[in-house]
Amino acid sequence: MKKAITRRQLTELTAAFAASSVIAHNVQAQAYPSRTIRLIAPFPAGGGTDSAARIIAGRLSDLLGQQVMVDNRPGAGSNIGAEAAARSAPDGYTLLLGAPPLAINRFLYASLNYDSVSDLAPVSLLCRFPNILAVPVSSPLTSVRSFIDYARANPGKVTYSSPGIGTTPHLSGELFKRMAGIELIHVPYRGAGAGAITDTIAGRVDSAINTTGSLLQTVRSGQLRGLAVTTLKRFPTAPELPTIAESGVPGFDVSSWYALFVPAKTSSEIIARLNAATVTALSEPAVRAGSSHSASLSKARHLKGSKRCFSLKSTSGGR
Repeated sequence: MKKAITRRQLTELTAAFAASSVIAHNVQAQAYPSRTIRLIAPFPAGGGTDSAARIIAGRLSDLLGQQVMVDNRPGAGSNIGAEAAARSAPDGYTLLLGAPPLAINRFLYASLNYDSVSDLAPVSLLCRFPNILAVPVSSPLTSVRSFIDYARANPGKVTYSSPGIGTTPHLSGELFKRMAGIELIHVPYRGAGAGAITDTIAGRVDSAINTTGSLLQTVRSGQLRGLAVTTLKRFPTAPELPTIAESGVPGFDVSSWYALFVPAKTSSEIIARLNAATVTALSEPAVRAGSSHSASLSKARHLKGSKRCFSLKSTSGGR
C-alpha cells in the first residue's frame, strides 16, 4: 500500500525543487554565453538599423567572448523580425535591435502574432536621433520653406519616400503634411536599403525622409541635398542642418531610437550580463565614433537605470 505524503514532506520537496531551479539558473548564467548569439535587425542590410546593429554586435562580440551575428529579418514594418525574436527561446542567444515600430505597430495593425510588451524584455536603450528631410541634388528646392511653397503650388503631386509604413520617417512625413498644411504622396519601401534612397537620388521620388544613419552620409557625400532634421533642436552630429521647426513649422519635433531586447522570460542574470556589456560598449569612444548617431548614443546605465529609462509599457494599449 502506498504511503500518503505528509504536508511537511510536500513543503520540503517544494523548497528543494525551488532551490534546484535557482541553482540551475545560476549555472546557466555563469556559463553564458557559450556559443554564437544572434542579433535580429528587422530591416534590410544597408540602412541605419543594420548599421547600428553591426556596430553594437562587433563590440559585444569582444566583450562577451562569443560572436554576435547580425540576422537581417526585414518585412511588415519590422513585425517579421520582432516576431522571430519574441518566439525564440529565452536563453540569451537571440537579441532584437528594436526601433519605434515595435511600439507603433500595436496601433497600426488589427492583429499581431506577438505582443511587444509581454513577449519581449528590454536590455538597454542605445540611442535617440532625428530623421532627415532630403531632396535630389537636381531639385530646385533648397529649403523647407521652398519645399512647402512648391507642395502648396502642386497639391497631391509631391512624393516622399520612407523605409516603410509605421516607421518614424513615415510618421514624420504625415505630421509634416498636417502641420505645414500641404499634401504629399507617401511612397513606402521595404527598408532604407531597398531603393528608398537610390530612387530619391535618381529623382524617381521627389524627396526622402529617413533616419540619420541612413541619410546623413548620403547628404554629406553630395548625393542628396539635406533640407532639415526633424527634432526640435539641431542634431550635434550634423549642426549644419537646420530643423523643420526653425524653418517654418514651429513646434515640429520627431525623434527615433534604437534599443536592445530579448525574449520575455530570459533570466535576469543573463539580461544583467547583456546590459553590462552594452553599457560598456556605449561608453567607448570607438563605438560612438563609428555611428552616425554618435552624438545621441544613450548615456547607458546599469540594469536598474536602463529599465527605468526605457520600457514599452508606457506605450501599451489596444492594437
